[in-house]
Amino acid sequence: MGTDGTGADETAGERRQLINVAYRLLGSVSEAEDAVQEAYARWFALPPARQEEVLSPGAWLSTVTSRICLDLLGSARARRERYVGAWLPEPLPDRTEWGHAGGADPADQIVQDESVTVAFLVVLESMTPAERVAFVLHDVFRYPFAEIADVLGRTPAACKQLAASARRRVSVARSRATTTGQADVVRHVKEAWESKDIAALVALLDPAAVMTADGGGMVGTVLRPVEGGTRIAQYMVAIADKAPGLELVERSVNGVPGLVARRAGVVMTVASFDVSDGRVTRIWAVRNPEKLRPWTRES
Repeated sequence: MGTDGTGADETAGERRQLINVAYRLLGSVSEAEDAVQEAYARWFALPPARQEEVLSPGAWLSTVTSRICLDLLGSARARRERYVGAWLPEPLPDRTEWGHAGGADPADQIVQDESVTVAFLVVLESMTPAERVAFVLHDVFRYPFAEIADVLGRTPAACKQLAASARRRVSVARSRATTTGQADVVRHVKEAWESKDIAALVALLDPAAVMTADGGGMVGTVLRPVEGGTRIAQYMVAIADKAPGLELVERSVNGVPGLVARRAGVVMTVASFDVSDGRVTRIWAVRNPEKLRPWTRES
């Protein structure tokens, strides 16, 4: 896991890798950064003689970061029970859409591919902590099961079984969704939403569509998922009626076409979509201001 050496350039490169791993494990940029910082703190707290005994500092950091994430995942369920309403992963912006060079914000260091789409992260949330760690480390980052066993404290064979179980969950979710034509569908949703055209929205939504919103108790939003295309369309139009001056902008959200709602230049909501057969099947709307911090630098 990782590269040898702890020079400045190598350390920076290793940090990017660790943040990428931690975000996929935790679904939170801030928690991922905290986990990586803690791993580095533990490394620098080691006596020099102990550091010299470590053949691969990068591998050591990867293992420690993964263990920290595993501990956080174990306690996350209790925290989520106290969370007001639904909990959703923290959405990631694509800085290139804004001509932003990036680099300082941890969110800028996360490679956006299929493994960070909101749909994918939501599936990861359904896994046990051990399944999630085994699957992410092996299937996403190609770590061998012998090293994953060191993180989980289990045998390589047991880790292989955990990854296989997680893989089945992911394959079911993948079979239901596709990003083909998603940009067009999202654009049509934007247009129908702006014009408050309920009929057009209903036509774009799957009859069994589900909308989940995350306000974290900090802003007003539905606490339970809204089910059914008609109900979702009515809810979206009601939101537009209550928020005059709301501006909808097409933006990449975790690498997939999505929508950002702004009011007076402030990002209020980031919406992700799952599309199947040309219709929206899932909408994830993040409104919790703490989860929208990576979006505050939009220009």
